[in-house]
Amino acid sequence: MADIKHRIGIMGGTFDPIHMGHLILGEKAYEQFRLEKVLFMPSGNPPHKRNRQGRATDEERVEMVRRAITGNPHFELSLTEMHENGYTYTYHTLEMLKEKNPDTDYYFIIGADSLYDFDTWREPERICRNCITSESVWIGQLFIIEAEYLFDQVKSLSFFIKYYSYFRSCSKLACDVQSASMN
Repeated sequence: MADIKHRIGIMGGTFDPIHMGHLILGEKAYEQFRLEKVLFMPSGNPPHKRNRQGRATDEERVEMVRRAITGNPHFELSLTEMHENGYTYTYHTLEMLKEKNPDTDYYFIIGADSLYDFDTWREPERICRNCITSESVWIGQLFIIEAEYLFDQVKSLSFFIKYYSYFRSCSKLACDVQSASMN
């Protein structure tokens, strides 16, 4: 009999602020991929967001996430990336989690907007090797796009061809809030 693996989602980000789009995306991934839970993991010191002056503190971001996920039994706050020792990198976090929990398949949940610069992340190959990447579409006020259409469009991009087999789509997700519009 094959070993049964745990299925855990990871919703990472600065969460400055966390918003309904994050919660909807986490819930959709939980349902579609039959996850046991979704870890909401605020980034401690992401290298792509170095200038955070005037923004929420780490403690404030953690508290925003804690309050936003309270009451949802399959959402859990993870402080894995909340440390002051240099930058936090997704590949390192995933490798650490896989080493501690080899019986777990991690589903790394990102918005489709993050796919466009995924190839610029530190060690994208190592990210893909250590998780199942789930992407979804943020529906903005000025455009409407479905996951299948996005996949057809993005397939032509070289990074997506390189990593295509690692991505799973959260289909038919509609959300009228984009994180960029919240800043």
